[in-house]
Amino acid sequence: MGDTSTTLLGQVTDEHADEITARLEDAGIVHWVKRSGGLTRVLFAGDWGVRIFVDEARLADATAIAREVLEG
Repeated sequence: MGDTSTTLLGQVTDEHADEITARLEDAGIVHWVKRSGGLTRVLFAGDWGVRIFVDEARLADATAIAREVLEG
């Protein structure tokens, strides 16, 4: 990944995260996800979903992809 700076794209459900990350892969956008475990989700309400981080330089492209998935 080198010197890529990442930024938070958003927090989404597991199902949406799978679709968004597949599309990010297809678009060649560097990304990574943070999935909380079941116990963490039970104990901490803020960890209800998956956080997706993307290449800061491609945030606009990633946002458009996420919108397509979430509004589709």
